[in-house]
Amino acid sequence: MAKHWNIEQIKWDQFDRSLVDKAIIPLIKTASVVERNSVDYTVYLKNVFTNDPEMAGAFDQWEAEEVQHGEVLGKWAMLADPDWDYKKSFTQFKEFYKINTNVKHSIRGSKSGEFIARCIVEVGTSSYYSALADYVEEPVLKDICRRVAADEFRHYKLFYDYFKKYESKDKLTKWQRAKIAIMRIVESQDDELASAYHVTNEPENMPYNHKRCIALYMVKAIPIYQKRHFSKVINMVFKAIGWMPSTKWQERLASLVMKLIRKQRKIYSKRIAHLS
Repeated sequence: MAKHWNIEQIKWDQFDRSLVDKAIIPLIKTASVVERNSVDYTVYLKNVFTNDPEMAGAFDQWEAEEVQHGEVLGKWAMLADPDWDYKKSFTQFKEFYKINTNVKHSIRGSKSGEFIARCIVEVGTSSYYSALADYVEEPVLKDICRRVAADEFRHYKLFYDYFKKYESKDKLTKWQRAKIAIMRIVESQDDELASAYHVTNEPENMPYNHKRCIALYMVKAIPIYQKRHFSKVINMVFKAIGWMPSTKWQERLASLVMKLIRKQRKIYSKRIAHLS
């Protein structure tokens, strides 16, 4: 599959250990195995869209780019932490966390609903890597995050365009679209992310605790975001739903979301202290 860039284009010799933020390393380890796990989601999507051969090629391209994200993030994490083994961690993650790929219909209830959910995933990843690129100082990671973010923005557009293809067939109302989007946002704190954090960052003999792992992840992830990242998120989510309020209201909502999430970080911090 032709990709917009490849791992060999990264200037690995410019890696600067003195600029590595140790708090960021667990986030990159977590992201590497989640990104690499896109193969299972491709199987799922191909089963859902088995009657639309055009989709197969698009999903294969998406998978190739997502797998590359995992590989490049994993390589960087091993430079930052030479004691960590990306391939071993991914193998463990595959055993620890599984999705149901044996389906014939979308769990979102419709094909257009599936693409709304996929758009929301890309909203999260594109904003995440954009925020990371702005936050980190280590030059190799900054370059990687910029490249990955650009891919994720293109993936959002890809899935949004395919949503439009099915929109007239499924005729979802804006409220139905909003419900799917909200459900997928809530799912961002499901077992996949927490499991990935557990497998990549905690001792092998430590029992898994979802609340602990998601709290440890979020306490590290939330500080990387700035208001402009939340503004972009709000804009992209509203576009997927079909609501386009004024820029003024979007900015107000972005400010509110930022305040709420930062308050949530304090709750996560207290949870960590309680569970420790």
